[in-house]
Parts: sequence; structure tokens; C-alpha cells
Amino acid sequence: MNQMEIIMLPEMNELWQKTLNWQPDESQQQQFQRLYELIVEGNLSLNLTRITEPVEFWEKHLWDSLRGIARLLPGNQNSAENSELPAESVLKAIDIGTGGGFPGLPIAIALPHLSVTLLDSTRKKITFLDTVLPSLGIENAVTLLGRSDEIARQPQHKQAYDFALLRAVGAASLCAKCALPLLKNGGLAVLYRGNWTVEEETELQSAIERLGGTVESVESFTTPTSQGARHCIYLRKTVQQFERPVR
Repeated sequence: MNQMEIIMLPEMNELWQKTLNWQPDESQQQQFQRLYELIVEGNLSLNLTRITEPVEFWEKHLWDSLRGIARLLPGNQNSAENSELPAESVLKAIDIGTGGGFPGLPIAIALPHLSVTLLDSTRKKITFLDTVLPSLGIENAVTLLGRSDEIARQPQHKQAYDFALLRAVGAASLCAKCALPLLKNGGLAVLYRGNWTVEEETELQSAIERLGGTVESVESFTTPTSQGARHCIYLRKTVQQFERPVR
């Protein structure tokens, strides 16, 4: 893709509506387009993603990011996630290992009332995201440089989040260890996976029992244009870490 060439993302409104019961408004569509342009430009020096073809970018970065939190999108808010919360409640999410800003940036665009923290341990990527946020006019997201295990020991972040998002971070058991200490009691971790095996689930179950969490659900689906296999694993934080007596 030529650096000066502007390629338009497909709007895909019918697919958005059919698959997620939601579609971006005009302002959000413009933000998605600008995000695409910034990622393609940033890719020239930072190697943010191999996915730059517009339809593939839409599916694997925008749609995939929002599929994991589809229950929170307007039109789907009849779930317990929302019905138990007062209208004025500000929910906090942390995107662990955000990289180029996925899934956190599309989620911040789609859910402007959600507070999103973009966490990564690579300074260059955080510096890049610090330029992206004002360029997109996003005011409900902040960046955070560090490792999740170190951040989770800081009082302002420990057990402070309603949602933790992990995409392409590592083994599911590792994701659980990163996410659960950052979640409030009752908080939800969303693990974005491709394939999902019985062995992975067994390993995950063993890990989360020690961390005070449970596998609430596993959703299996295919992506809408390439029909790729995807899974979202939802982990519920059930007890504060270290609350259990040491034997």
C-alpha cells in the first residue's frame, strides 16, 4: 500500500447488524477509517500488524474486537452485565497486551461510555497509541506502560477493573493469571482465541481455581467474511485473590 494512498474501509453495515445487532454511526465509521489509516502508516516503522488489506482489517481487527464484547453493545444490553448496574455507573476495562490497540481501540470507539486502559510493556507501541488517541478524538481511553503482573500490584489498578481483554497474548492459563488480579469481584475477563481444545480448557481450569475465578462460558463462532474459527472464553472473578486461607 502506497504511503500516500488512502484506501477506504468497507462500511459493512448489514454484516455489523446481522452478526452483532449493532452498527457504527457515521462518526464511529469515520473513527474506524482514521484508525485504519493510522495503523497502516504506523506499520511502516513499528510492525503493528500483518493485516492491512481493508476487508481483512475490518474482519480481523474491528469486527473481531467487538465480537468479544457483543453483549455490551447497544441493542444487546439485556444481559446481566448491564441490568444489574446503575445507569450512572462507569465501567472500566483494561486491554492487556494491547499492541497496536486491539481490541481496546475499537471497543472504546463503539462504547464511548466505557473507560478503557490500553496496557502494553513495549514503550514504542504506547508512544504510538499516545498519538492515535487525540487523532481519533477518543477521550475515554488512556495508555499504560508496564507488565500486567507489576501493574496488578499497584493499589490504583489491583482489583480495579470490570473487564479485562486479552487478545493474542499467550496461553489461556497465562491470560487468566494476567487478568484475574486486575478484576473486581464479579469482573469478567474476555480471552480472544482462534481454536480451542479440551487440553487448553483443562489447563485453564487448573490455573483459575487457584486465582479465584471460573469459566463462565465459551462461545464458538466463525468470522463473517473468511469463515475463520474463533472462540471467546469468558472468565468470572469470583473471589478476591489471596482471600483464601493458606494451608
